[in-house]
Amino acid sequence: MLQRNDTRGFRKQLLGWFRQFQRDLPWRRNKDPYRIWLSEIMLQQTRVAAVIPYYERFLERFPDVNALAAAPREEVLRLWSGLGYYSRARNVQHAAQQIVAKHGGAFPRNEAEALELPGIGSYTAAAILSIAYGAKHAVLDGNVARVLARIFAVRGELRDTKRWQGLQERADALLDPKFPGDWNQAVMELGATLCTPRAPQCLLCPVAQFCRARKLGIAEFLPAVRKKRATEQITLASAVLVDPLGHTLLLPPPAGQAHTPRNEVSALASKMWHFPTVAVERNAEEELLGFLRELPRSLARTRKLVLQPVAMVRHTVTYRAITIRVFHAPVDPLPHISDAKAVSLAELSEHASLAISNLTRKIARAALANTAASAAVRPEALSFAQP
Repeated sequence: MLQRNDTRGFRKQLLGWFRQFQRDLPWRRNKDPYRIWLSEIMLQQTRVAAVIPYYERFLERFPDVNALAAAPREEVLRLWSGLGYYSRARNVQHAAQQIVAKHGGAFPRNEAEALELPGIGSYTAAAILSIAYGAKHAVLDGNVARVLARIFAVRGELRDTKRWQGLQERADALLDPKFPGDWNQAVMELGATLCTPRAPQCLLCPVAQFCRARKLGIAEFLPAVRKKRATEQITLASAVLVDPLGHTLLLPPPAGQAHTPRNEVSALASKMWHFPTVAVERNAEEELLGFLRELPRSLARTRKLVLQPVAMVRHTVTYRAITIRVFHAPVDPLPHISDAKAVSLAELSEHASLAISNLTRKIARAALANTAASAAVRPEALSFAQP
């Protein structure tokens, strides 16, 4: 731990730097707990630059917790579409509904009550309560842990339980009790802008004189590289059925939580609207054809089904590296598939009226880029007319 005088100097210099050089971010312009909460959820594992346009569009449509709580789930997911980690969107609406039902529409001030909300963990609760209400809770996330690891020259895996507890104790000791919200933001800002994972800018750091890792010449080597989970390779095959007007079909999110093959594939598309897709075991085309023929009331009267391979799409979801083999099937007309929806393929590639994931959008773009080439085989393609 720092000595008392060092702690005072550390706080003074870091807060002074933050108040002079902090980024002008939209969620820093007031102390509205709803806006702060929403920003903290969106910023989880997501870059600030990516979050800002989503944050602003989301607030325009859902300006307060009551609007979010009452909104159709489909619309919430649609406005979140492209931001990733869609469980956050589901949780944030569930939490909004609880806030309205149990807390009169106000984000709870009590830490225990905040932690009962879906999607709220210890870090998020500390951030919201300190920034919105001035509560004396020190945040600890990856950015803050990296700063503390360098300041105190903490070696080893930071996520080790005892080591993480030690970092929380150091964060608690450093917290400025007069300005806990500004303090937490200052430490996070330092980690995001100067004390970065690679090539920390020590010469610009306002608290470099207190940094033990810098004195030891090991700042660039801390924290220790975290062991990553082995990458899982997954191959999918997706069918893009397209009629002469450029419309295609999407299947709905799964209705249940059972671990069926269809639900597991849907989960890779973030449990949102998606193209007919299968996990490939041996033969992508044959397995996809078999899946299409098993869809309810879909292809029972089909005389001929032709799938044209048009692209290979790459997508990453956490530790999964996904390869999607995209097949184009020109049809006239689109078949009737229970619960499926007909939408414009061009619309899906840019913006969609349905909630879709980035994976689905990538497939749409790949298929759209190849529609001209595949149109040449339309006379021999899929027909749904009666024999």
